[in-house]
Order: sequence, then structure tokens, then C-alpha cells
Amino acid sequence: MELLVNIDVPDLAAAEAFYTTAFGLTVTRRFGDGGVELSGLPVRIYLLEKAEGSIGAGQDVRRYVRHWTPVHFDIVVEDLDPALAQALAAGATLDFEPRTHAWGRIAVLADPFGNGFCLLQFLNRGYDEIAPAI
Repeated sequence: MELLVNIDVPDLAAAEAFYTTAFGLTVTRRFGDGGVELSGLPVRIYLLEKAEGSIGAGQDVRRYVRHWTPVHFDIVVEDLDPALAQALAAGATLDFEPRTHAWGRIAVLADPFGNGFCLLQFLNRGYDEIAPAI
């Protein structure tokens, strides 16, 4: 099996600029005018241009304002502060100030199109601080 991440965006060029600048990803393939493959993480990300107002899954209308979704991605970083600064400089918005937990630090953000993501910095034993081995 393989996992691919697809992110719908209304402006492919702006999304490409954001994701390559915010996370240092590299464009590895283009799919005509409507899609681009990004590499540099353990999973490939596909930016797919889809017009605002078009119909998505379950007949839901696409909207590109900050929205909640039960599925988002977390990017694990070595040091949260410079990674957060880089994402913000690229155009991300911060939902609230970073929080520290027993397992590490987290910043909750959104890309310029309302898609949420988190930056995580594991501390000590990471999630093992709160979850014993099974």
C-alpha cells in the first residue's frame, strides 16, 4: 500500500508557491494545468486545482475559507519555532499560539486556502510519554 495526500486548491500557482516555500517541497510532476505532485516528505502531496463552488464529495460545495475537517495532516519538525516562522512567512495563518504538552509542542495553522494542518515538535519520548506500549 501507499498513501498519497490530495489537497484541493482554487489557485494552483499560489498553492505551489505556498507549499514549496512553507515546507521546502519540490515539484516532481505536473498534470496539465490542473495538478502538481510535490515531494520532500515521506508521502507525496498532490495539489489539485478545483474551483470554489464546484461540487466535492457527498455533494458538498467547495469553499476556500478556514474550515474544520476531521482529516488533516501533521508535519513533524525538529524545531517548531523556525518551522512556524517559515510557514507564516509563506502565507499560513495561525489558529492559536503554540501549545506544549507532555509529548511535545503543536501549532495549528491553515494554508492560504483554509486547509488545516499542524506542525509538531516531539519532546522527550514523543507520544510514548502518554501512550504505553501495547
